[in-house]
Amino acid sequence: MPGTTDPTPATPVRVLVIDDEPQIRKFLDISLRAQGWRVALAEDGEQGLAMLAAEGADLVVLDIGLPGLDGHAVLREIRSWSQVPVVMLSVRSDEAGKVAALDAGANDYVTKPFGAAELMARIRMLLRQHARAPGDELLFDDGRLRIDLARREVTLDGELLTLSRKEYALLSLLLRHAGRVVTQPQLLREIWGPTHTGDAHYVRILVGKLRGKLGDDAVAPRWIATEPGVGLRFIHAG
Repeated sequence: MPGTTDPTPATPVRVLVIDDEPQIRKFLDISLRAQGWRVALAEDGEQGLAMLAAEGADLVVLDIGLPGLDGHAVLREIRSWSQVPVVMLSVRSDEAGKVAALDAGANDYVTKPFGAAELMARIRMLLRQHARAPGDELLFDDGRLRIDLARREVTLDGELLTLSRKEYALLSLLLRHAGRVVTQPQLLREIWGPTHTGDAHYVRILVGKLRGKLGDDAVAPRWIATEPGVGLRFIHAG
């Protein structure tokens, strides 16, 4: 949304890194501190959970391939009592792993090896998303596209768009999760119902129609990005 900036709390943002690889912890420690953030480091899931419970965090970077309690188990435990943003790390790039992590409540998924600039950008986006005041997600306006969920109105360049019920449902669902990947199973469950979670072509057809009305380019999207085989993300430029 116009005017949105990185959160500027009285104390620096605190990021908790849970990863068993010393070189990754060192790399992340240096990269995160370069942003002016405080960093806490944990080498396994049990230690990470204890640190999160005792000291809190504004965001967690969590490796999936942890010894003992793996990242999926740690994420389930975190989500049982906290909605802190979580970025999952993994050496595996398979779509099933990404979907499982995102469906379990991860906010983003990054495959190793990764660049510091990419990861920092994703973290900044999640911090902005998490810092928004309640109700902010009801209105999006970037000067071209305006989505007013309270009024159920969508305008493009000042012209009111006529969307079908499912087109509007898709757009509003993506906006409510702006910046976060919404997986295909979640899209299918929420728009078509639980009996259609295997009908991925429904999503392809619907997003194609919606993009056509928005004039959005699937190859170079302005608003709706596709994570191949995983789901869709509403681009929240902030």
